[in-house]
Amino acid sequence: MPKFFYIARNKSGDKETGLEDAGSQDEVIVKLQAKGLLVVSVSPENKNGQHPAAPEITAKVKFKPKRSRITSDDMVLFCRQLATLLGAGVTILKSLDIISQQVASRRLYIIIKELQKDMEGGLSFHEAMAKHKVVFSDLWINLVESGEASGNLAMVLSRLASYLEKAAAFKKKFISALIYPAILFIAGSSALLFLTIKIIPTFVELFKGFKIKLPFLTQVLVSVSGFVRHYILFIIIAIALGIFVLRRFISTKPGRRSFEKFLFSLPVFGEFFRVLIIERFTSEMATLVESGVPILYSLEIAEHSVGNLTLGDIIHNIKDDVRGGKPLSQPLERSGFFDPMAVQMIAIGEEIGELSSMFKRLNAFYQEYVDTFLTRFASMFEPIMLVFMGLVVGIMVIGMFLPIFQITQIH
Repeated sequence: MPKFFYIARNKSGDKETGLEDAGSQDEVIVKLQAKGLLVVSVSPENKNGQHPAAPEITAKVKFKPKRSRITSDDMVLFCRQLATLLGAGVTILKSLDIISQQVASRRLYIIIKELQKDMEGGLSFHEAMAKHKVVFSDLWINLVESGEASGNLAMVLSRLASYLEKAAAFKKKFISALIYPAILFIAGSSALLFLTIKIIPTFVELFKGFKIKLPFLTQVLVSVSGFVRHYILFIIIAIALGIFVLRRFISTKPGRRSFEKFLFSLPVFGEFFRVLIIERFTSEMATLVESGVPILYSLEIAEHSVGNLTLGDIIHNIKDDVRGGKPLSQPLERSGFFDPMAVQMIAIGEEIGELSSMFKRLNAFYQEYVDTFLTRFASMFEPIMLVFMGLVVGIMVIGMFLPIFQITQIH
């Protein structure tokens, strides 16, 4: 089997070289990527056993993306790879060329090629990214602009990559915590539906052979079962229509604000949703301020990228006060949306010039709160669901067996 000499970079940006036995350059790239390395170049070993300067992998290797859509992991990897290559001294156009040959998304591959073309045509990196706002958010574009202006694009991208990695990990942890309660709820609902549609009608057919008056509980269960069986299609359509109307309502700004107000007013969960939004805000602000973005510009970006209209309106008002010369902590306190602790920490951060550090600490605190809440919710949901299921099934069993008890007493 032929040997190939490779040059790669690890996640820290350090250069790694070596020999790899493989059938082709593509196979070498796959092996190296499986080890978490960013491939810079691959070349076959000389007949004399020497290792020539390896040609760029883009010159000979054709890498085929596996899928069309772009995932959050794709964007995290793109940002981290770009930061690593730029930090290693590779030009931005060459970096994009290298990364384009290793992406798993066909759409991202096309976008990277368009970025290269636009930059070769004279646009800056952030201007080229601004043409693809569906993929690159305001946070991306403005941070890149800040990095280009300061000459520290590699450092800014590294911080952005860290933010994206933490956000992706937090999102996965959030989803994982909700998977078990969701499965339990679906399983419980399916079991109740099966009992209602299949089991109760079987008992009804049995009772028809006896001339007895059914107990009230049994009559209620039989009526519910009959209604569900005869109108199941209409029930499904009504639920689907209700979800559709709700989504359309939420897609409008007034509807979105009303829905957010409803979420924040929920007992127990309202506080959780509020903290969840503040966690994202503090995370974005920490990244922006640390990257050297002015506070007003940071608030402008956060207003449009925080993903919540209620907080977006608050940030808009805060921005006006800060523009007028007031400290950030004052309008934050007046909004009533932020905890006194958060306001005090931000005030201290402004006084000592460590605002980004305070946002980081607040973000760590709110992440811990969310993690704790989800863990407790998952642990409490199981017994509550089991008790609820036990009560409902118990009522159904009693309702179905009451007529049988009457029949045994008659005979």
